[in-house]
Amino acid sequence: MKTAIYPGSFDPITLGHLNIIKRAAVCFDKVIVCVMVNAEKVGTGLFTPDERVELIRRVVSKLPNVEVDQSTIMVAEYARQKRACTLVKGLRAVSDYEMELQMALINRKLNPRLDTMFLPSSTKYTYISSSMVKEMASYGADLSDFVPREIIGDVNEKMKSGRKE
Repeated sequence: MKTAIYPGSFDPITLGHLNIIKRAAVCFDKVIVCVMVNAEKVGTGLFTPDERVELIRRVVSKLPNVEVDQSTIMVAEYARQKRACTLVKGLRAVSDYEMELQMALINRKLNPRLDTMFLPSSTKYTYISSSMVKEMASYGADLSDFVPREIIGDVNEKMKSGRKE
């Protein structure tokens, strides 16, 4: 069975992320979407890691070969533990490639059996980022073209509860 890991912070998951997940799910027997938790950044995101996992599970519930997990260990070690052969990374721009290539080489050094597959963003999602979604949500903008419909209410509610009037 060919297993891939799609790691990221997903704070929140966007339509661009979902597009990469769906495309990877066609290529692999199993895709694990893994919310990577940086211990130094816990408490700094919009959603907690547990909340992100729940939101992603809701969004991918109809994709039978996609699982959702979270991890605090290095992704190369996480992939070894899950017997994954590939990391999936979405690329929006050339600047993403430079950083992701460096990470792919480091991960390959740490886990020689691990490859990285780069999937270029679909054109309609190239400009979407979680940071941009949070900024738009802070102004009460319509998020329907940016995040999966299943979680728009969650993002708006979280922004309202954290926003000072």
